[in-house]
Amino acid sequence: MSTETHQAPAAQQSRATEGKGTSFGRAVRSETIKFTSVPSSLILLLTTLVIMIGIAAVAAWGIGSSQEALSSDPEAAAAMGDMEALGNSIASSGIMFSQLIVGSIGVLVMSSEFTTGMARATFAAIPKRFPVVLAKTLLVAVVSLVVTVVSTLLAALVIMPILSNYSLEQDLSSETFQRYLWIGAAYVAVIALLGMSLGGLLRNSAGAIVTLVGIVFVLPNVLALITNDFIQDASRFLPDAAFGNLIGATPAEGALEQWQSGVVLGLWALVPVVVTLLVIRRRDV
Repeated sequence: MSTETHQAPAAQQSRATEGKGTSFGRAVRSETIKFTSVPSSLILLLTTLVIMIGIAAVAAWGIGSSQEALSSDPEAAAAMGDMEALGNSIASSGIMFSQLIVGSIGVLVMSSEFTTGMARATFAAIPKRFPVVLAKTLLVAVVSLVVTVVSTLLAALVIMPILSNYSLEQDLSSETFQRYLWIGAAYVAVIALLGMSLGGLLRNSAGAIVTLVGIVFVLPNVLALITNDFIQDASRFLPDAAFGNLIGATPAEGALEQWQSGVVLGLWALVPVVVTLLVIRRRDV
């Protein structure tokens, strides 16, 4: 009797410890299942692939046609810049559009929890909430990285015959291609995490997506119209400016150092996620 009495609390404590230790793993599995079971997520991922491939194909055709038309004018052809570097960057030309789709996926991963009321069940299963947000962060980061890398590589394969038709080359092992591939994927992941954070903070899909569009597209264009020195200096810290500086072979005049741009881009992902973690922990579902 005494042995059973001592064993029962020990078993309960063991199960409690095991539950705590595996809560993040359970959260990751749960979030993966939820993500893959929602048709809209898969549709948006396929849309990203189509847009990346389509824009790259159109860009390859346009650049090839322009070079062919200007071949008789050496000065105009030289004005097009380094054609080798340009050819190796075409596969990533759709990133500026696909980032909004992947960013919207990030928004929906978080905001759908609150708009559908699923957050109650999710946080009832894992009351601490931190593992859930961290699992969503991991899921969004991995998905955005993978879909961007895969779509860029597929785009590169599609445009190869188009470029060769205009005697242009694309070297997948070149430093330019690799820089656009990996930095582009990291940038899209940052935008997706920013979208996820906005979805958690605003708890409204439309509002979060509009805010994301404002940060990524509207704000840079508005600030570019303002000639104030302080505003121009501040615009260097926007995510698109940091990305543009990172993918360049050398920093533009007046731009941040490339390592500084990398830090800025990282902070655009880290700070919103940390704020979201703290807010979701304190706010009622």
